[in-house]
Amino acid sequence: MDQTRVVVTGLGAVSSLGNTAVDTWQSARDGTIGIGPLTKFEADGHAAKVASEVHDLPVHDYLDRREVRRMDLFTVFATVGAIQALRDAGLEGAGALNPERTGIMLGVGFGGVQAFESAWNKLNARAPAGVEPLFIPKMMANSPVGHLAIKFGITGPGLVIASACTSATDAIGRALRCIRAGLCDVMITGGAEALLSPICFAGFGNLQALTTSFNDTPERASRPFDKDRSGFVLAEGAGILVIESAEHAAARGAKPYAELAGYGATCDAHHLTAPHPEGLGAQSAMRMALSTGGLKPEEVDYVNAHGTSTPLNDPVETAAIKGVFGEHAYRLKVSSTKSMVGHLLGGSGGVEAVVTIKALHEQFYPPTANLEEPDPACDLDYVPQRGVAAPMRAALSNSFGFGGHNGVIALKRAGA
Repeated sequence: MDQTRVVVTGLGAVSSLGNTAVDTWQSARDGTIGIGPLTKFEADGHAAKVASEVHDLPVHDYLDRREVRRMDLFTVFATVGAIQALRDAGLEGAGALNPERTGIMLGVGFGGVQAFESAWNKLNARAPAGVEPLFIPKMMANSPVGHLAIKFGITGPGLVIASACTSATDAIGRALRCIRAGLCDVMITGGAEALLSPICFAGFGNLQALTTSFNDTPERASRPFDKDRSGFVLAEGAGILVIESAEHAAARGAKPYAELAGYGATCDAHHLTAPHPEGLGAQSAMRMALSTGGLKPEEVDYVNAHGTSTPLNDPVETAAIKGVFGEHAYRLKVSSTKSMVGHLLGGSGGVEAVVTIKALHEQFYPPTANLEEPDPACDLDYVPQRGVAAPMRAALSNSFGFGGHNGVIALKRAGA
């Protein structure tokens, strides 16, 4: 195991729970639910009518109008989150970053869907001349990386990871590997997504992935591990971290939130949309994260679950946690951020990493909202309804995605 220690020194977030990492965490800590009626477009004809929307983002506090005009919404979210994280880390100013020793690794599931949908509508209405010249740069999945590299003069590795709902977690894990390989001192990492569009709602709806059972009570719609769960709630936003080698952070006097200790990634090779029924790939990813993080299972106190609120995911994830932790699984606290913020798909692992890091930093376990009557197959401590203040040494953040992808990061309390 590589012994290079990597720490988290900056956090940024944009979500329905808040437009900063601090606000997103405070809402998650309090059990606030960011899910409401779908307002971004007309819901008539769609079976699902609830969503987790970002509201009142002060974009121009971060970007000028010319920059925003060149971006799809997912790039706006990623860029705002990254600026927040760099400010938080004390690395935004001139000369704060060594361009050649800084990299960007972001997770994006789909890219510029809203730019694509707009261009398609213009193509049908006005023929090819109606499609704006900036359509391709706005749609590209790597657009946030390009914008950030130009804005901050970053010339180190800049990559986008696309592994469905695991994208952001995989990006964080591979950013960790970049630092441990000696390629960079600092990485901007996490993920973003902006899929609240008619075509995506139709696609996920027809796949029967979205809940339609709580259209009249949207705040109850996302209910991981509950017997009445029926699908996930589509969300938008971003969660971004600044990570750096512990040596680099110490040299500049930075105070870390947590240590990013390990990462595991596997593929089920089972089904394009359903998890392996025994969660074997998920188990392997958790074990790999523990091993590369130098952690024993009994040293972990918290798992931020993938916890999608779908019929298949939640019992399979529960079984996978039991397979990895044995009897210690019943001493763990497990909760799902998605119960409050919904499912950001490629960006989920970024927001969930922010919440997990803050949970470690503040020694507080955020709750699983809407857990009223657990599914009998889901019999762990999911921190129902209310968060709990208690010691926390280490945590895992799980992400499992379409295509059979499994990604897990392991985090330790700073200084532990």
